[in-house]
Amino acid sequence: MVETHFAGCYWLVRPEPIEACARRLETFLGMMGPLEPIWNRWHQSAATFEKARKRQVQPDAMTLAKLLGKKSNRIGDGSNFWLWAGESADETSGVNGYCGGSSPYLTSTCILNSLGQSEVAKRVVTAPVMTGVVRAMALAWEPEFALAASDQHRELVAVPMIENYIGWVTYLADFRGPVPPLPSSVQVEHIPDRGTLITLTQEKFSVSNPAHVALAADVQARLQAAGLLTPLRPWGT
Repeated sequence: MVETHFAGCYWLVRPEPIEACARRLETFLGMMGPLEPIWNRWHQSAATFEKARKRQVQPDAMTLAKLLGKKSNRIGDGSNFWLWAGESADETSGVNGYCGGSSPYLTSTCILNSLGQSEVAKRVVTAPVMTGVVRAMALAWEPEFALAASDQHRELVAVPMIENYIGWVTYLADFRGPVPPLPSSVQVEHIPDRGTLITLTQEKFSVSNPAHVALAADVQARLQAAGLLTPLRPWGT
């Protein structure tokens, strides 16, 4: 089975000016760089890979604010963004999202797109890097919920909403409530003034490993029983 992984963070109804979103995006990209060398150079998309390579974006708040403020990137009072990094067409990874909006019908997100089977994926689809990505999301974006997960495991579990799902790495904001006791093999890290990171296994999580699937089901049941896997609410309520 070819298994792929992604990471994402999610929150609802937190209106912010473009400049504030740009500072959050700057912080996030800055924290991604030490995790993987290619994540130090980000580009805008274009019609071809060669054209896109020429559209490098300086990841400072002023430049990013101009990008977020473009008419084509505005949706209501929020902004879309899409950036990619990589040295060749088959070695890319992308970050996209939506932030700053006040609509209860548009979820704000920042997503590290599905990582395939490239050399980059082999380097970054590890517990330290995936935990680092989710930690960066928690610190930069202050989401309500975040995770790094296997696409195939999510399809297997078939949860109706992403925030009802426990990933390989899961982040829960403090205002969701306290995390209950979990199996001793699970790594639990509290981020002060933010929330809790839960990493199921230091091995690469795989849906083909019955022990991983069983552990995820156990932790998910405990978090559900504690009332922590609920729909997103307006931020901080």
